[in-house]
Amino acid sequence: MYRQAMITLENWKKSKNRKPLIIHGARQVGKTWLMKEFARIYYQQCAYINFDNNDRMKTVFMDNFDIPRIIMALQIESGVKIEAENTLLVFDEIQEVPKALHSLKYFYENAPEYHLVAAGSLLGIAHHKDSSFPIGKVDFLNLYPLSFSEFLNANGQTDLLHLLEKQDFRLIRSFKNNYIDLLKQYYYIGGMPEPVNSFIENKDLKIVREIQKRIMIGYEQDFSKHAPGDTVIRIRMLWDSIPSQLSKENRKFIYSLIKKGARAREFEAALLWLHDCGLVYKIFRITKPGIPLKAYQDFNAFKLYFLDIGLLGALSDLDAKSIIKGNTIFVEFKGALTEQFILQQLIAENNILPFYWSVDKGTAEIDFIIQRDDTIFPIEVKATENLQAKSLKSYYQKYNPVMAIRSSLSDYRVESWLINVPLYALSMFLKK
Repeated sequence: MYRQAMITLENWKKSKNRKPLIIHGARQVGKTWLMKEFARIYYQQCAYINFDNNDRMKTVFMDNFDIPRIIMALQIESGVKIEAENTLLVFDEIQEVPKALHSLKYFYENAPEYHLVAAGSLLGIAHHKDSSFPIGKVDFLNLYPLSFSEFLNANGQTDLLHLLEKQDFRLIRSFKNNYIDLLKQYYYIGGMPEPVNSFIENKDLKIVREIQKRIMIGYEQDFSKHAPGDTVIRIRMLWDSIPSQLSKENRKFIYSLIKKGARAREFEAALLWLHDCGLVYKIFRITKPGIPLKAYQDFNAFKLYFLDIGLLGALSDLDAKSIIKGNTIFVEFKGALTEQFILQQLIAENNILPFYWSVDKGTAEIDFIIQRDDTIFPIEVKATENLQAKSLKSYYQKYNPVMAIRSSLSDYRVESWLINVPLYALSMFLKK
């Protein structure tokens, strides 16, 4: 399986200003595999240390941060003779030993010749209060579930992927049905590595769903492990409400859908926990499309999306049979899956966390607003081949953007005031 993050890791290895690297990402997105695969390809040796339930390592980092002493201990633990020029040090589940996280500062300051990559749960790293974080002494890499392009690559569809990369829309149109079939698969399977690998090997969607459910159970166990006791129940309630939040026509998050009479202050801590562990994305409304967009952010209005489209389907109990019923999967769930898909690609492929726009009275709404340098683009998402764009036209007439984008299952076309880009081609289009 190829991950685009490997390019970033290669550049990190070559950098003259290299610092210890922390890979951020929710559990099960493939951090451990990525680190080991990186070591296999680019290094002669890998000294892999897993800090989970590792009392020996807790003791090693408890006394002091003398690097030669630590290196000796790591050699004994890993069974690898550590040589700075050819060995990758891998610290996995680093959040379990906060002093090890703090030691990255001393590796950077006193032993920069060592190549060190660390990973741990976002939730665990974010909520350690008993150890100072090595601010300014580490590099970061965000790892997400497989994007649609990585999904195509993993399934051996490299020719179709190359067409998207070249933006050859005439030829892309000829293989439209192929793209739609693969898009349906991605809607159901998502981008978590284990379900993707299982589908490639077994072609069994039932097994895929079982794996997704198992991942979700693991997340819920993390709530109980890390969150304060009085917050766990609220986390679970908020977590379970996400499908109903996204299934309504106006997907603005409403606390009263969690329980009748619920207020923001009751669930702020729970929402923060889900966000910090990387399981949800919080997309804020803007009052107007000004530069920078953050200056016009409405903190009281937001949408909540999931980490992964496949896991969202699992949480929603989406029936696997729907994947073979023509375009049913694209019109059910009221477009929530399609918005989730586009958001996931914007984040993973384009490194963009968008906003959304709506008028105060709610009569018009644009699904996503993005900023590229000094230009702002509205993106309206349609689940099928629906070519209506009333909200987008209203936005265009009010703000006259340089470019307006509608993304749907319709073919690529340029109209007088907007560009229609197929859902499966949007992220590549935005790279151009």
